[in-house]
Amino acid sequence: MVMSDWIEVGAKAPLFTAEADDGLKVKLADLRGKPVVLFFYPKDDTPGCTREACAFRDCKDALRRFGAYVMGISPDDVASHARFRDKFALNFPLLADPDHQIAEKYGAWREKNMYGKKSMGIQRSTYLIDAEGKVAQVWPRVQVDGHDQQVLDALQDLAKRD
Repeated sequence: MVMSDWIEVGAKAPLFTAEADDGLKVKLADLRGKPVVLFFYPKDDTPGCTREACAFRDCKDALRRFGAYVMGISPDDVASHARFRDKFALNFPLLADPDHQIAEKYGAWREKNMYGKKSMGIQRSTYLIDAEGKVAQVWPRVQVDGHDQQVLDALQDLAKRD
C-alpha cells in the first residue's frame, strides 16, 4: 500500500467526479471560476467530523461572501451521507469516496496509528482550491476547533490576490 504525498500549494487540483448525498454527480471541473473548500473527514456522524461539518454549516454566509463552494468527502456511502446531512441540516454536498480513490489523489488516505494498531484511513485535511483550479492552501492535519476561521482567513487572503 503506497501512500501518496499531499498535493502541493500551486499544483493543479486533481479532477474528480463523485456522487453526492442527494444522488447527483459533482464534478470538480464544473466549479471552475469560484474557490472550492474540499474537506476530507474520516466518518459520518462521529464527534470530530460532526463538529467540523457543523462549523462549516454555521459559517455559510461568510463563505458565500467569498463565493466559496464547500464539499465534504469521506469513504461513507451516499445513504450514510444523506442521514448525516439530514440529522445536522448540513448545507453543502457530502461526496461518497467508498474506494478512497479521490482521497488517495489528494494524499488524504494515510496510515493511521490508533492505540498501537495501524490501519489505513482518511487523515482529516482540507484543500482550498482557487478559481483557476490550483491548490491555494493545504491543511494536512486539521484540528477541528477554529479550523473554519482558518479557512475563512485563507479565503480572505485569496480574495485580496485576485
